[in-house]
Amino acid sequence: MVFYMTTQIKKLLDQQKRLEAKIERQDFKLRQNKYYENQRARKARTRRLIQKGALLEKYFQAENLSVEQTEELLKMFAAYVNAHKPDKLKNDQPNN
Repeated sequence: MVFYMTTQIKKLLDQQKRLEAKIERQDFKLRQNKYYENQRARKARTRRLIQKGALLEKYFQAENLSVEQTEELLKMFAAYVNAHKPDKLKNDQPNN
């Protein structure tokens, strides 16, 4: 009887270790997926910022301006542009 109970306890402890290892693997996969998703989001944002910066340089001929000068230029036109922006380009639309 004691031998049977000891064997059962060992089996249960082994099962517990396997389940804990499985939980740890799943937790690692979840953290890894979150990391990769954050990486993809950062890369997408970086790409979008580069594209918009290129458009800014192209249409405002701002390639020779410093960051401070570019900001000054944008501040000059920001109020007018925001006041006259078409509805389809307002903030409630998804970013592309």
